[in-house]
Amino acid sequence: MTTPRGFRDRADDSLLTLLGEIPELIRNLVIAEIDAAKAWLAKTAKDGGWGALWAFAALFVLFWSVPVFGTFVIAGLSSWWPVWLSALVVFFAMLIVTAVFAIIGVVYFRRIGERRNPVQSIALDVKEVRDEL
Repeated sequence: MTTPRGFRDRADDSLLTLLGEIPELIRNLVIAEIDAAKAWLAKTAKDGGWGALWAFAALFVLFWSVPVFGTFVIAGLSSWWPVWLSALVVFFAMLIVTAVFAIIGVVYFRRIGERRNPVQSIALDVKEVRDEL
């Protein structure tokens, strides 16, 4: 006899029959979970690939827009100063901005080294427990 959803009614099965089907049910469950993980990984990898592609495209456009903006600033400053002086001012301003960004980056990288690794923390806890025993 089957249920309305198409599953077999197991109410009349003996205990040994039910216990005998456990390995098959577990195998089916494991296979279904692996298939679900594969599907999730495929979708995630596809979305990640497309996201990386669009991020690269945005960085490409940004890379070429920086010189355009610099030219715009140089052209604007050249209405008051000579062109060579405007170009030098923009160049040194970009060097200063680059130095500030580099210093900020170094500060953040140093923070990584200062943090405590969770694995090291667990190892330290285990060592302290051993010392107490």
